[in-house]
Amino acid sequence: MIRYFLIFLLGLGTLCAQEELPFAKEVKQIEQQTRSIWDQNKATIVFTGSSSIRFWKDIQERFPSQQVLNTGFGGSQFSDLALYLDELILDYRPVKVFIYEGDNDIFAKKRPRNILKTAQKILGQLQQRSPGMEIVLISAKPSISRWKFRGKYRRLNRKLQKLAQETEGIDFVDVWYPMLDKRKVKQDIFVEDGLHMNKKGYDIWYDAIKEYVQ
Repeated sequence: MIRYFLIFLLGLGTLCAQEELPFAKEVKQIEQQTRSIWDQNKATIVFTGSSSIRFWKDIQERFPSQQVLNTGFGGSQFSDLALYLDELILDYRPVKVFIYEGDNDIFAKKRPRNILKTAQKILGQLQQRSPGMEIVLISAKPSISRWKFRGKYRRLNRKLQKLAQETEGIDFVDVWYPMLDKRKVKQDIFVEDGLHMNKKGYDIWYDAIKEYVQ
């Protein structure tokens, strides 16, 4: 009887551990929604990452000649993305994936070099499991609310760019400098929180990214 009780507790502990995974419910919802619109017979491009991707609501309309899936999940970091590579990327067999992470990592006071290590692990897994898939890293963006961290963001971007340059099959797209007005971040490209972008902000992203989509 005691043995069965212990087995029950172990099983309950496993279930609780599964429930405690960050973003589990949100990812499940994203999965259900994305699968309902995904045409398996068409080449697929996936955009994933934190809330700057999640809030890019018109991304499919901006690239009408492509099948584009948005699997962004808000507030995420590279370490969160690592938990859901199947659900958010690989299950859709994309020919290309755009990844935006690092913004929240820096805000969480992680060191750029440690962030890079996590990014390298993710890229290694993706390339191993889907060798033909192209990967595009989107640089961390500047923002009004996080401008005081700009030095760390720039260091991270340099590391991500170098990683892309040294790794076959990986590109890096810079959205940092296009969002600046000389040495200051543009003020009219954000919503009220000073972090997330309005249409003008996404227009800048579109101009920076469009050549990588084709």
